[in-house]
Amino acid sequence: MSSAKKILIADDEPDILEILQFNLKGEGYEVITAKNGDEAIELAKKHSPDLIILDIMMPGKNGIDVCNILRMSPAFKDTIIIFLTALTDEGSEVRGLETGADDYLTKPVSPKVLLSKVSSLFRRLYKDEAAIMQMGDLQIDREKYVVTLHDTEITLARKEFELLALLASKPGKVFLRNEILNQIWGTEVIVGDRTIDVHIRKIRQKLNMDCITTVKGVGYKFEL
Repeated sequence: MSSAKKILIADDEPDILEILQFNLKGEGYEVITAKNGDEAIELAKKHSPDLIILDIMMPGKNGIDVCNILRMSPAFKDTIIIFLTALTDEGSEVRGLETGADDYLTKPVSPKVLLSKVSSLFRRLYKDEAAIMQMGDLQIDREKYVVTLHDTEITLARKEFELLALLASKPGKVFLRNEILNQIWGTEVIVGDRTIDVHIRKIRQKLNMDCITTVKGVGYKFEL
């Protein structure tokens, strides 16, 4: 996708938020910040981040609570979650990872170490994401932005292509409407739900095949 990876940082220490935000933005990431657990949950649902950095010891809902709540939702099943905390004992690390976190870093952490960890986790997540997706007679080339069906090239507008590629990247997964809006159009462009419906209809018409299923009141999924 053309849009930058989105990272949500939740920490009740303003200085840490500022430092991490500055360094992550410097690497080209889109960064959203939250001051507590409740705000983190609200912003995660609104922005569908690709990666979440959670301080464990926050007022109200702590990082463990937030991770538990998010992991219960299918929308955050594959979201990368990193715990960042002052707790250094092995038991805390084990509990954090058992909650469903992908990694665990202790404070103080240098921005260089954090950036390296974030980059490593993204590489691990997307290492199997091939440039060309082949599903029966349908082929999607994400590098060339080309779709072919029965060896015939299908002309799709850029957003139509990105929407099809997103849905096809995880066949059977239901992508929430808000998740689709955020990943394809981003948070800086205001578009309505109707925009998704129009693009889905155009994709179906151009492909002339039943591969995108509407999950009423929830979103869409790709399946052949």
